[in-house]
Amino acid sequence: MDAATLTYDTLRFGEFEDFPETAEPVWILGREFSALTEKDDILSDVASRLWFTYRKNFLPIAGGTGPTSDTGWGCMLRCGQMILGEALVCRHLGRDWRWVKGRKQKEEYFNILNAFIDKKDSYYSIHQIAQMGVGEGKSIGQWYGPNTVAQVLKKLSVFDTWSRLAVHVAMDNTVVIEEIKRLCMPWLDFAGAACTGAGLELNGCLEGACALGEEETALWKPLVLLIPLRLGLSDINEAYIETLKQCFMLPQSLGVIGGKPNSAHYFIGFVGEELIYLDPHTTQPAVEPCEDGQVPDDTYHCQHPPCRMHICELDPSIAVGFFCRTEDDFDDWCLRIRKLSCSKEGLPMFELVDSQPSHLINTDVLNLTPDFSDSDRLERFFDSEDEEFEILSL
Repeated sequence: MDAATLTYDTLRFGEFEDFPETAEPVWILGREFSALTEKDDILSDVASRLWFTYRKNFLPIAGGTGPTSDTGWGCMLRCGQMILGEALVCRHLGRDWRWVKGRKQKEEYFNILNAFIDKKDSYYSIHQIAQMGVGEGKSIGQWYGPNTVAQVLKKLSVFDTWSRLAVHVAMDNTVVIEEIKRLCMPWLDFAGAACTGAGLELNGCLEGACALGEEETALWKPLVLLIPLRLGLSDINEAYIETLKQCFMLPQSLGVIGGKPNSAHYFIGFVGEELIYLDPHTTQPAVEPCEDGQVPDDTYHCQHPPCRMHICELDPSIAVGFFCRTEDDFDDWCLRIRKLSCSKEGLPMFELVDSQPSHLINTDVLNLTPDFSDSDRLERFFDSEDEEFEILSL
């Protein structure tokens, strides 16, 4: 790695060597650790997340004339890769899977990694994300915001027939249970025809619709739920902080993509008032897969202590992610979110409803998102998603 490609976090690894010696719990993607007695476990868990950074010297995006590096513009795209990569790990390997340097890995692991390799025919490569973004009004090399990358990942997931994911982007700060049930179980007739003996209502809500026993997993497309949010104007509203922390404590957590002005990060947890994150701002050479499909993978795992920042530094424009392998997982998530909504510790970040509110346009027709940029922050790496309502193409 030459000096010209090193960025500030690459040069400051030493700053993060000492994970805080604190009795406060460390939460990483739904798992609780002790910083006093489980430091090795924390580092192992962090190293097992897929770490996607800037790359250089890959084949040009958009043919022979496009960029061969994403340094300086691809940070949010890489964060999108990381949150979806975590979903694929949970989908195919399980949340408790661990990466160990030099240890032989399963074929599924390399299938996941190959889906993100920097080449045009990988499902979720920088090439595919950048080119799909053109349909969202983003030219190749232009910075993305959290909502744009969520919309692009949703479109790309359709081509990943191996993972068979249902990616839902919840707009207008509202998660509609009925929409998700239709998406994950499209073969069910929600008027009742396919749910003989099982109505939609259970204690007044849609959780538990059509219990399918052992066949449930096969009949439910694993859900990746991405929720773009705005948690303040120019700074995060402190009333949302405790609720945001709670999201990292849910077993379905995929973390958060967002950042601070000029930098996008993938947030995977917190300790005390500090967020724990993986930083894409390191430029590494592009990697070529081996002939047998395996990938030299050391550079896809963060093998130093994770970065941290105070939660109040977080830019208010974020997208929070969750993964529900089964309908039971989703029903459990709904119950947990409803309990959080009743808590007095913080403001709810979004609304969970049974069916589409009549005042909202159906998100199957239009995806509307307000522009979240501030006129005095045009220099930040996020796109301007909120000066007016933006209609995203399907």
